[in-house]
Amino acid sequence: MTDTPEQTPPDAVVTPDPPVVEQTRPAKKQRKEDSFPVFLVKLVLIVAFFRSFVFSPFNIPSESMLPRLENGDYLLAAKWPFGYSSYSLPFSVPLLPHRIFAGQPKRGDVVIFKAPPGNKTDYIKRVIGLPGDTVQMIGGQLHLNGVAVPKVKIADFVIPVSANTTCIAPEFEATEKDGKATCHYPQFRETTPEGKSYNVLDLGYRPQDDTPPVIVPAGQVFLMGDNRDNSMDSRFPAVEGGGIGLVPQDNLVGRATVVMWSTDGSANWLLPWTWFTAARYDRIGGTF
Repeated sequence: MTDTPEQTPPDAVVTPDPPVVEQTRPAKKQRKEDSFPVFLVKLVLIVAFFRSFVFSPFNIPSESMLPRLENGDYLLAAKWPFGYSSYSLPFSVPLLPHRIFAGQPKRGDVVIFKAPPGNKTDYIKRVIGLPGDTVQMIGGQLHLNGVAVPKVKIADFVIPVSANTTCIAPEFEATEKDGKATCHYPQFRETTPEGKSYNVLDLGYRPQDDTPPVIVPAGQVFLMGDNRDNSMDSRFPAVEGGGIGLVPQDNLVGRATVVMWSTDGSANWLLPWTWFTAARYDRIGGTF
């Protein structure tokens, strides 16, 4: 008997074999080496934005703001209180032709600014005179608008001798009971007409203790260091690396807010434990 092929009934529905579908592999994840540059760009932009418009770190390399700030202090400055100019941006990129969201500083504010006449170096001083004020030093006492600013003698300011600190003159040198070398500086409490108080040092008579009256023009400020006899400030003409004269408010970079770290200068980068022994922990967290 001969085998015959099976016939399909004429009314049957013939279901064709399903087509062969080629499976596609999921797209490969972006390689790490491709995404890392993008991550770096984003990180740089975030840091630049934060430093330009929110907070920026600064270090104190001198003693012109003793007793409030010591050489080796690291602080954060708020960038928004006085508005923003090109000096607010990294490397002072000239993207802002004028200050925007400008805010007026207050007497007693501790400010960071670009020092005239070069407008390149960051300085830190205290706001003493505002536009319209008449500022004068008479016998070492500050006068505002013809009125003496109260100046009260308080206990000497004592600071240990360290890699960051040496006494300005032998007459201020002292040795404590434990044998540690220190500097003792005459200290006074000064209070602005608004009631803001801060401490200043007066080391004795200096030529800058007597100055002619200066009227602060619009858009500028009169700034002084708290270490009155060791500060090149608005009492001196603007000279690169020297005095600063009257400072345009456009030069203001930020207002000091908090000390985030402080070191006496004895740390050695090759000796990690000295990073901690050199820290002045009692200064960390101090506000303005």
